[in-house]
Amino acid sequence: MNLDDLERFKQLDTLNMLGEIDNLPDQLAYAYQLGMKHPLPDWKDFKQVVIAGMGGSAIGADLLASYCASLAPLPVSVHRDYSLPLFARGDETLVICSSHSGNTEETLDAFESARKAECRIVVVCTGGELAKRAKENNIPLWTFDHEGQPRAAVGFSFGLLLAMFERLGFLPDQSNEMEDAVASMKRTQQHLKADVPAVKNPAKRYAGQLMGRWVTFMGSGLLSVVARRWKGQINEVAKAGANFEFLPEADHNTLAGTKNPEETLNAHTMTLFLRAPSDHPRNRLRSDLTRKAFMLEGMNTDYIDARGETPLAHMWTSILFGDYMAYYLAMGYGVDPTPIQALVEFKEAMKEAK
Repeated sequence: MNLDDLERFKQLDTLNMLGEIDNLPDQLAYAYQLGMKHPLPDWKDFKQVVIAGMGGSAIGADLLASYCASLAPLPVSVHRDYSLPLFARGDETLVICSSHSGNTEETLDAFESARKAECRIVVVCTGGELAKRAKENNIPLWTFDHEGQPRAAVGFSFGLLLAMFERLGFLPDQSNEMEDAVASMKRTQQHLKADVPAVKNPAKRYAGQLMGRWVTFMGSGLLSVVARRWKGQINEVAKAGANFEFLPEADHNTLAGTKNPEETLNAHTMTLFLRAPSDHPRNRLRSDLTRKAFMLEGMNTDYIDARGETPLAHMWTSILFGDYMAYYLAMGYGVDPTPIQALVEFKEAMKEAK
């Protein structure tokens, strides 16, 4: 495994996923600015927000909901399913239907449920059936241009919603936070790009540690959702197994599962702890003590620290690091990081089963 063989990267990476990752800071900044310009009614008096989406669109919503938890004065929930929860009724509920392609069947179903429930709706997509239905029903439509995979559009799925929430008065002005997040990502990126050799590139080094191991990502607060993002990226980019855990919840159950099967846990797993200066002090303590407990059981562990001066920067520098790490793991396994044949085949099976 040579993670400095850039010619090999080009052979494997047929659709330039690396370029998508390199562009993530600019994508995030552009999406936020685009969201400040898109048409939006002068709506008021919402009591709750539901964001309906799946996959890459839903992870952007998860990140936003987590970021809003300590800032927004109303509950924000993410709906990954058909229909809508029963509480999502009437014009006091804002339903945001987010689908990269505009053709996600669960999100289309949620859109129709929101219409029947007489909720106020905004659609976010690149086009497709969802855009068509929004236009037909005179529903606010926020489109963006992106031809790659939904998971590579996480800057759009988050940045557009962040701007929307700011404009609706759910969040204070985020311009300074966004500026710091993007600048911090670009500083971090100087050590993570493909032309930085493995001896100086932490994302390559961690990818090397993950080879041949089932990895668990563990985070708290804002980094709980980042842990989920990392898990998804390992699955979809590297085509490898992974899972995620949240602190402090993991200390109430997962901590007990460090005994068996001993041979597998000790030799074939890796647990990475995500940390940030914005962590609750007690969760930072939990992270350190949980890692110690794992190590005493002979399990492989390590930690990764977020960068930047603000919580938004902590979130996004961590996302960027995880994207590079997943990419280098794909290179280590010798797989193309973009196509996901397993998902394509499953969608076809769902269509045929109708």
